[in-house]
Amino acid sequence: MQGGAVSTQTRGVLGVVGSAAGGLESLRTGLVEPALALGWQVAVTLTPTAGRWLRENGEFQRLETVTGLSVRDEPRLPTEARPHPPADCYILAPASANTVAKLALGISDNQALTQIGEALGTLGVPVVVFPRVNAAHARHPAWNGHLSALREAKVRLVYGADVWPLYEPREAAPGRDLPWAEVLAAIADDTAS
Repeated sequence: MQGGAVSTQTRGVLGVVGSAAGGLESLRTGLVEPALALGWQVAVTLTPTAGRWLRENGEFQRLETVTGLSVRDEPRLPTEARPHPPADCYILAPASANTVAKLALGISDNQALTQIGEALGTLGVPVVVFPRVNAAHARHPAWNGHLSALREAKVRLVYGADVWPLYEPREAAPGRDLPWAEVLAAIADDTAS
């Protein structure tokens, strides 16, 4: 069993993808460790900026230690072995407004978006996305179209006032926890037999 997981049976491989949005620093404690405890093998991929953030605060190495796998934040060379097993499902959380927009438009300009973009086209691989956005992002004229495109792709969005009330930029209470429990519950719903 990988780094500290409590379960005795693996549920499958959970691809966890994070982008540079507030709350990213709690990815390990809020999402990865609870997923390991539920029996998932967890493989983490980050956008390049998210990778830089988590290297700076030491979380990058902690994620590698707890999962037993390398954390990806850049593409591998064609001659290099794949560092992660194929994922049975994906969680993209937190997803910045920029990452959501690129995903909805099919732009895969980094390893994290490439993985999620391919997952959208792979039959039977559930994808859960938590857009970590504010009220200004949500008022952008393109925003609802981005969400519609993701819903059309059968993405399970963890989104709405019941899970993440939207505040104006810089008006949210500091230290607001991300809705990790709701994110995990969404993937459990999508993978239930």
